[in-house]
Amino acid sequence: MRADVRHVADGTYLVHGSNTNWVILTEGDAVTLIDTGYPGDRRLLLDSLTAIGSSPEAVTAVLITHAHNDHLGSAEYLRAAHGTPVLLHEAEVPHARRDFLQQVSVGEVLRNSWRPGVLPWMVHVLRSGGTEQHPVAGPSPFPSDGPLDLPGRPVPVHTPGHTDGHCVYHLPDAGVVVSGDALVSGHAISRVRGPQLLPRMFDHDRERTTASLDIIARLDGDVLLPGHGPLHRGPVKDAARLARERTF
Repeated sequence: MRADVRHVADGTYLVHGSNTNWVILTEGDAVTLIDTGYPGDRRLLLDSLTAIGSSPEAVTAVLITHAHNDHLGSAEYLRAAHGTPVLLHEAEVPHARRDFLQQVSVGEVLRNSWRPGVLPWMVHVLRSGGTEQHPVAGPSPFPSDGPLDLPGRPVPVHTPGHTDGHCVYHLPDAGVVVSGDALVSGHAISRVRGPQLLPRMFDHDRERTTASLDIIARLDGDVLLPGHGPLHRGPVKDAARLARERTF
């Protein structure tokens, strides 16, 4: 499998991994990486950097939307091997260290195994290292409010619910919102296409996840880069509204 790298805006790339997306922001030779896919996506992650003419050494920081295994997969590898800072919302830092785990349990997945697509998705998760734990030994909270002094000048926006410290990243100048799992456009076990919330079992607090759609709706942008599913073009506020209408 090859990394599917899409150039979506100036200095902005969406990468489709095996079942999860990550985003690369560039400025000159420097790179910001948002999320890292499953542990088993490491080769795809490194290939995606090569595809844009970059390398792991050029990554100035890894930003994590939330510390689930399919987004945190290679964060500790980059930190340990290359000294790359791993930054998250302060509420998500202990989650990245695995002081606790806010992730759907195997039992909950098995109870939903009758749903279409769940069993093939479970097989993929196992093959991709999705049940492994790769805690980040030294995660850090964002150093300040507002835009981060990193390539792309991403602005973290706290959108709790999927996990307590989930963040989306707003790129105001590019009109882009990197939405992680707070707002997606598809998933392996969803029969819906387009803006939506993930199936309920994946959220730590569904009520807060739904409320966070109002936060996303206030962000100015017309390009949505989700953690799962394809790029979505159109006003982000409309995408958030549609996801709320589809909530069940």
